[in-house]
Amino acid sequence: MTLHLILSRHAKSDWEDPLAQDHDRVLNPRGVKSADAIGHWLCENGYSPTEVLCSSARRTAQTYEGMLPHFDTPPTLALLPQLYLAGAHIMLHCLQSASSASVMMIGHNPGIAEFAELLLRTPPRDSDFMRYPTGATAIMRFDKTSWRDVGFGDGSLLDFTVPRRLMP
Repeated sequence: MTLHLILSRHAKSDWEDPLAQDHDRVLNPRGVKSADAIGHWLCENGYSPTEVLCSSARRTAQTYEGMLPHFDTPPTLALLPQLYLAGAHIMLHCLQSASSASVMMIGHNPGIAEFAELLLRTPPRDSDFMRYPTGATAIMRFDKTSWRDVGFGDGSLLDFTVPRRLMP
């Protein structure tokens, strides 16, 4: 059995409200368009999650909501407080609890950039991958039968993009 991970950083968020708590920040208009563009790209390339593990922050949930119309079947969604600003080890622990063969995780930097790099046997030579900007999305494959068995260095990269490569 092969496992697939869609690893996305939330889309661009709004910093206009100085009173908003970080956890409650929403997407800005560019972020809304980016989430839609990433969702479209996923659909066009046949990348469809059946389970989503998403940080409980508002901007990650809105990123998922922007992608959702492009999925043929709505995946099972888990909003996880432990993914909010999580580091790589916490993200791995959350991933290891997944039960579907095709999982999407939506999180934050700097943890998601480190997580993406650590999961792969050979990270790509792509400056966008190394910094994992807002909306960055990687598709990874693991030759494992259970997420419990996945560890750092087990994955291979199938695809990667960022919103600015998809939008005019």
